Amino acid sequence: MSSRDTSEGTTASGSTTSPLRPPSDRVPCNKTGVCSRSYFVVVMVFFHVYIINVIALLFYVHYNNGQEDASLDAPSRNHQRTEARPPPSKPAPLRDVSLARIEGIRVGHVQKVSLVPSKVHEMRTLSLKPLLFEIPGFLSEDECRVVMQLAQLKGLMESQLMVQEGQEELAKELNLSPEEIFNLLDINQDGQLQLHEILTHSRVRDGIWLTPENLREIYAGLKADKDGNDLLSLEEFKLLSNDAFQRFLLQRGLKRSQLVRNSRHTWLYQGKGAHQVLQDIKARVTRLTRLPPALVDLSEPLQVVRYEEGGHYHGHHDSGPVYPETACTHTRLAANTSTPFETSCRYITVLFYLNSVEGGGETAFPVADNRTYDEVSLIQNNVDLLDTRRNCDKSNLKVKPSKGTAVFWYNYLSDGKGWVGEQDEYALHGGCVVTRGTKWVANKWINIDPDYQRQARYQQLVSQQPEDEDDEGFPLNPDQHTSDTHQEL
Repeated sequence: MSSRDTSEGTTASGSTTSPLRPPSDRVPCNKTGVCSRSYFVVVMVFFHVYIINVIALLFYVHYNNGQEDASLDAPSRNHQRTEARPPPSKPAPLRDVSLARIEGIRVGHVQKVSLVPSKVHEMRTLSLKPLLFEIPGFLSEDECRVVMQLAQLKGLMESQLMVQEGQEELAKELNLSPEEIFNLLDINQDGQLQLHEILTHSRVRDGIWLTPENLREIYAGLKADKDGNDLLSLEEFKLLSNDAFQRFLLQRGLKRSQLVRNSRHTWLYQGKGAHQVLQDIKARVTRLTRLPPALVDLSEPLQVVRYEEGGHYHGHHDSGPVYPETACTHTRLAANTSTPFETSCRYITVLFYLNSVEGGGETAFPVADNRTYDEVSLIQNNVDLLDTRRNCDKSNLKVKPSKGTAVFWYNYLSDGKGWVGEQDEYALHGGCVVTRGTKWVANKWINIDPDYQRQARYQQLVSQQPEDEDDEGFPLNPDQHTSDTHQEL
């Protein structure tokens, strides 16, 4: 009998059974059995893994040696390649440092603000376009009285001359042809100048507030609109000189009500040595706006304005748009540029009411929270939303003067990176005509150049610090001083 027969028994039915054996006995494995094949597979798997690892290691060593040899054999080539790269650009303005900007949340939202010791003010959101706030009791009665007395002591001057001159020289300096001027005035580019296009030009350039009726009278006097359709063609426009309106008005005479602004004003210094009340107001503004003290210190002085009965200020923006060819008034010297175009770059306006007006004198925001802004639509159907003598009641928002109350708004949007962006056109505002009594207000503007580098250079120039210390001379993170200023109510 074979070994197979001796290892296996046979039952009566012919099936095979394994004999009983002690548990400690091992089953012998033949070379052709299952155990030998499994062992072979395991060995081969480990062997292949080992070979693959060896090959990968050889490639790694070869690659590293090749890179080192290339760098050692061709240093000059790498050097030339490095030189061929463009030089690193000048570091961009530090965007990790941003200007604080208060959130309006929604119209009517109230925040608690801590501006003076042992007192909490309430700040109410009046609009979101522009971002506009009102703070009752910002100034005490005594502070209002002191500011008015200091202004009277210094003396107030006319806020606007009757007729400005020098426009002819400016046109010559710009070297603009009549066609170019015509195209600049033709807002809708239809080849004709409507009344509102001429009115806008005259108000901005000459500071003269003309109504459509005034303009028709001037057209008739200058024989400009020969067909009487209230439109000027290019040929008709060429017949007018740049100062034709000025000359006509000088001959005809001009009333103060026809000026863009009818008031008197003065400027009060708020720096070291100034009256303590003026310094306190500046410090309070710094805490309110959460802006760096250096920015507030180097902004315009406090302007105090008095409107007599009949006084007004037609719709305007406190600051204009900034284009590449535009310079900010306060940084122009630091920018070291020469341009006929400049604007005040007033990032924030803080307006203080120094008295309660008996009649009129509201601050009007004609297009506050409008869905859209269209300059052409401001004058339609003989309704001029910019005319604060006639149409203040048609403004979207009016703020009534109340002694000690402050309102402030942003004249520019954020650039999305923590700095000044584009002009907020919705910040259009004006002073309604004072119908009874006198109106006293004060303005504190915060001047910031939308160009961060120009603003930093200006700061360095004024503080007389070297460039490598501009962070110390131009601190842009005031939150560490005013982190607890604003709280939700």
